[in-house]
Amino acid sequence: MVAVAVLAVAVVIMIRGAGLSEEYDFGAGAYYYADIPDFEKHVGGSPNPTSIPYFVYVLLFLGWGALMFALWKWIDRKF
Repeated sequence: MVAVAVLAVAVVIMIRGAGLSEEYDFGAGAYYYADIPDFEKHVGGSPNPTSIPYFVYVLLFLGWGALMFALWKWIDRKF
């Protein structure tokens, strides 16, 4: 019952656009930095500079997922 009520309230909030501010035009998460003057200057254009290629991150993510899936299967068999 509580889940249905929470879902209903969430839908009403989304339909009404409650909490949105028309004078700001930014995506999710950007509002954290909206009040810092010259924010781009502090991060040098990129918040996460790295020399590691993007595909390495993808491989690490997929490898971690495979490892956790194998661990989950082992735990499920063991217990």
